[in-house]
Amino acid sequence: MSAIVINAGLVHYEAFGRGKPIVFLHGWLGSWRYWMPTMEALAIDHRVYALDLWGFGDSDKSESRFDMAQYVALLTGFITELGIEKPILVGHGLGAGVAIAYAHQFAESTDKIVAVGLPLSTKHINPRLIKRNETSLLKRVFRWNPIPTPEVAQEAQRAAETVIRRSIDSLQQMNLAQMLKSLSCYVLLVYGEKDDVVNPATSEILNGSLSHIKTITLPSARHFPMIDASSKFNRLLIDFAEESASLESLTLKEEWRRRVR
Repeated sequence: MSAIVINAGLVHYEAFGRGKPIVFLHGWLGSWRYWMPTMEALAIDHRVYALDLWGFGDSDKSESRFDMAQYVALLTGFITELGIEKPILVGHGLGAGVAIAYAHQFAESTDKIVAVGLPLSTKHINPRLIKRNETSLLKRVFRWNPIPTPEVAQEAQRAAETVIRRSIDSLQQMNLAQMLKSLSCYVLLVYGEKDDVVNPATSEILNGSLSHIKTITLPSARHFPMIDASSKFNRLLIDFAEESASLESLTLKEEWRRRVR
């Protein structure tokens, strides 16, 4: 276990591998741990990092830190303290929003972004997410359980009680769509076709008219495509992380499109 102190708050992280840096940012359900298989796949040619955002995992759980500005400050301090130069940012849900907001402020310090399950507005977030702590009620009444494995569920239960609600409230004050449009780096938006936490149709806000943004939807995957469709997701990320990769060269292979019956 590795940890550093940023703005007087403890931040837990893990890092391994060698090469161009990639920083992984988790979402509302879980911690850094669900990135591990993807990190292992990318660590062959990259130095990979994953951290617990404040309120999650083993990082500081002070309520005053549970907003987007604080998360961007956390990422800024993390990149600075560890001397990470122009990383690729891979964020999921909340982490995807943090990655976009960071790149909006520090364009010259960001190489590329992979935003997984990014809600471009809070109206695209399933309102049940705010009631995550009522786990038994959700399963009994709504038959809704978006967490893919017991391991991820265990990590999700470690989140601070108010962190999901507070971070979503903070996200509501941001215009992520406008931030995306203003970025100069390549952005790959990845959605699970059957995502029941963030509506995959959220990317339609962009109207597909921006040359620096590409959207790929993984068939049959839900909110955790890095777990539900791990081999496809990892291959896509490896291709995108190539130094010479462009959005034009990035395609969802035909065999990936086949539905699992």
